[in-house]
Amino acid sequence: MGMEVGSKKGSIASMNVVPLIDILLVLLIIFMVITPLTPKGLEALVPQPAPPNTQQQKVIEAKTIVVQVLDNNQLKINEDNADWDNLGPRLNDIFKLRAEKVAFVKGDDNVVFAQVARAIDIMRNSGVDKVGLITAKLEAGQ
Repeated sequence: MGMEVGSKKGSIASMNVVPLIDILLVLLIIFMVITPLTPKGLEALVPQPAPPNTQQQKVIEAKTIVVQVLDNNQLKINEDNADWDNLGPRLNDIFKLRAEKVAFVKGDDNVVFAQVARAIDIMRNSGVDKVGLITAKLEAGQ
């Protein structure tokens, strides 16, 4: 608070605004430093339309990998027969060139869960990032 002296009416109280301006300038500098100078965004690729003569369903089916664990200790990879010894190397070959490493496991009703867990473990060791489980209800669409 400041005071003015010397007028005929007496002393007049006036507010000292210099500290407020100092605080404002400090806040302005802080916000200028925090704000990035150039906005940074992500590069996005625009999806291209599919050629008119191709079938989209075959592409989706070719991408989906389903490992079936059957009740007689057999395996199938997308309806191709496999066994426990070559499951890992075959999945390595399948997912070697794929960017999306997602596969599904489907177990029969009579299969012990330890066999399904063994298949999941082999899939994870062979480079599959995400493993989904297919149940009877999912397959029926419920």
